[in-house]
Amino acid sequence: MAALPSTPSTPSADVPAAADPGNPIAAALDLVGPRLRRVREQRGVTLTEVARLTGISKSTLSRLENGQRRPGLELLLPLAQTYRVPIDDLVGAPEVGDPRIRLKPRRVNGRTVLPLTRPGGIQAWKIVIPTSQSEPNPRAHDGFEWLYVLSGRMRLVIGDQDVVLGIGEAAEFDTMVPHWFGSTGEGPAEVLSIFGRPGERMHTNEQPGTSESVH
Repeated sequence: MAALPSTPSTPSADVPAAADPGNPIAAALDLVGPRLRRVREQRGVTLTEVARLTGISKSTLSRLENGQRRPGLELLLPLAQTYRVPIDDLVGAPEVGDPRIRLKPRRVNGRTVLPLTRPGGIQAWKIVIPTSQSEPNPRAHDGFEWLYVLSGRMRLVIGDQDVVLGIGEAAEFDTMVPHWFGSTGEGPAEVLSIFGRPGERMHTNEQPGTSESVH
């Protein structure tokens, strides 16, 4: 993930987010810290790594997560961009009248998985793979899968093939062949996964040089 421009951290005062517990806005701000910590842990990154990516000091990030720093926009905007989440999700904005479908991420085998479709038919997920997930553990099951790398580098093992895909590269394969995908060990990766049961294969139009298919 590319480093972001340095963001000043001095304008926000070092005061508790919820100085007035009776104020609903202050109460909402008081919950930002735990959300920031949860999202960072789901991404599998340290405070030091986030500080490098955002330009916000590690001590400021720590105070934000502990509720000792008021979460102003000058801090939340680069964090939302780095974590690749809407700023509304960080501040807990109300969903009334919002036409978007909000599907909550969950932890699956040490990875953060965000479902993008509802159960039934072809399924799509955004998967955040931590750096530690680099040891292949191939398995096979019915279906067909299509993968697209959103950020980082992904290692993909299919049968006796072992390849690395970068940002913008894709792969598709029959999941009856033993397979595994994860981190290269050099850093986390974000992957879009589309999975269909037998007979639900997604058809793609491939142009030479724009994607990589592995069968």
